[in-house]
Amino acid sequence: MKAKSLTTYVRKGSFYKSVVQDGSDIIFIVDYHGNILYHNNSVKEILGYRASSLVGKNFFTFIPPQLLSNFTAEIKKSTKKRFNKSIEFQFMAKDKTYKYLEFNSVNLKQQEGIEGLILDCRDISQRKKDAEELMRAQKAKEQFLANISHEIRTPINGIAGMASLLSQNPSKEEQRTYLNAIKSAADNLKVIINDILDLASIESGKLQLEKIGFNLNDLLHSLIDAYGVQASEKGVKLSYKLAEDANKVFIGDPVRLNQILINLISNAIKFTHAGSIHVSVKTDRIKEGTYRLRFDITDTGIGIPKSKLQTIFESFSQADASVTRKYGGTGLGLTIVKQLIELQKGTIKVVSEEGNGSTFTFTISYQLGKTEFFDETKLYKPKQNTQLKNASVLLVEDNDINRLYAGSILKMWGCHFETAENGVVALEKVRNNSFDVILMDIQMPVMDGFETTKAIRQGDPKKKSVPIIALTANATQKDFEKCIAAGMNDCITKPFTQDDLLKTLTKYLGKKLPIKKKHSDNEGKTANASIDLTYLKKVSNNNQEFIQEIVNTFLETMPKAIEDIDTLTQEKNWIQLGKVIHKIKPTITLMGIHHLKDKVMDLELQTKDGTNEDSLISLAKEISLHLNRAIDTLNVKA
Repeated sequence: MKAKSLTTYVRKGSFYKSVVQDGSDIIFIVDYHGNILYHNNSVKEILGYRASSLVGKNFFTFIPPQLLSNFTAEIKKSTKKRFNKSIEFQFMAKDKTYKYLEFNSVNLKQQEGIEGLILDCRDISQRKKDAEELMRAQKAKEQFLANISHEIRTPINGIAGMASLLSQNPSKEEQRTYLNAIKSAADNLKVIINDILDLASIESGKLQLEKIGFNLNDLLHSLIDAYGVQASEKGVKLSYKLAEDANKVFIGDPVRLNQILINLISNAIKFTHAGSIHVSVKTDRIKEGTYRLRFDITDTGIGIPKSKLQTIFESFSQADASVTRKYGGTGLGLTIVKQLIELQKGTIKVVSEEGNGSTFTFTISYQLGKTEFFDETKLYKPKQNTQLKNASVLLVEDNDINRLYAGSILKMWGCHFETAENGVVALEKVRNNSFDVILMDIQMPVMDGFETTKAIRQGDPKKKSVPIIALTANATQKDFEKCIAAGMNDCITKPFTQDDLLKTLTKYLGKKLPIKKKHSDNEGKTANASIDLTYLKKVSNNNQEFIQEIVNTFLETMPKAIEDIDTLTQEKNWIQLGKVIHKIKPTITLMGIHHLKDKVMDLELQTKDGTNEDSLISLAKEISLHLNRAIDTLNVKA
């Protein structure tokens, strides 16, 4: 019909070769019924069709069926007006996939009296992909903010609620319960805030990596000890294996490696309800004194759906929003892990099957070090709190609660300390007294911590070298550098734990204070080694009143538990026996009755089956015997 006149029309202009035929956009000429009368060579590059191969075919047959009615409506609109623009559609390419295109149309009837349309089509696939990615990221971020709001509000609500209950004259037992709840909520809050700050520090490029000596066996042993109790309370076995050729001193950042492993191990414990978690470390490659180490963290947990494996390391992402609600957390842990590993030029991957557990594998290269590179001041090992006895401390803090908290800890350790609520008072006390160390708050009225530190450093030559340790709620690398630049020696981030304070004070005062008599290696253990209170001392910071209270509770409650074990064993009531054993299992760990740990776990497992009665009876009798001995030992000691 009008095919010849349409083609003649297009070829008339001098623009044909440069703009139409070889242009970057696809140019189609179609009649009002969708018959393709012409297209330029760009269909080859964008859609994969060779030159002129679509001429004579109908445009509508290349549109997805579900979108055809909308598209034909837009074409009909285009036939009614002079121009139409920015109409999005999909067109089937040579490989049978659909490309996102957008057309602007020129109606030839309006100008030339010809019933046809020029469709100037642009490939918008990348734009659509970017928009979808942006939308997905936006939804993930919105979900993250909702999660964070929930995660922050929950512990704050718990702290406020428990504090309110504490003001209502509760019993001693209730007080202990409320205080434990407050501590747990505060710890959760600290983890959330640290995650956010770590991610911000990494993404801003301000995270600095250390290069100090460390030993993997020490690091792993400490981690397994720390998380072994938590795992065993869930009935999960936590273990590790370090290859012999990886048990060396390496140069790197042990704090960040520790952070990576803590995230992965705690995640594994969180999502594993039965079975085991195993950490394996071996040498993957050795080249010119550099060891590439491979870490595998394998669990028998709930696993990760295949569809989620691609996004699990992304910011603001967990495998599912319901996971956050059920298990808690910010969803940033694995993002931080991945970025910390990549900062150290390493790699991480995960292999998982839903319902059958996961294995996280990462590699990091470390240079082989020598023993003299081993910096024990940075690889802190806990020391007895009595090492700080008689230390003279100036606590500069404007907040009453923080002053009470830090002061109570110092008092418990036997330190001599004075307090100052602002920098002016602090300077006066420094002029009139000598201190072994100063704990310096940053944001204070009258004179802040930076100004106070500068004044001390410029003052009395005999006193300007005193160690000054910042106490700050600002926890970024930039804040730390600002503290050092002001003349401070170190920085403790709020909220801080007793261990944080002990670690830092020992670092600066350990060698200056008089050396105390060494404690026996058997301290905390009873004569026959059936009880080891070392763990209890560690978690309570050697608070004797707290330890005695736990021991008294053990002496009061355990006889009834032993009686229940004996009765239920005689009755062969294995289900109830299993419940009693499960209930006392954490107490066995807390009281350090190490030789019973495996027997208790074995008995609990066997009660679920109940078939081997001889073994059940033998184990139950042995556990009762040793528990009675533990009671006798504690009574004698008392």
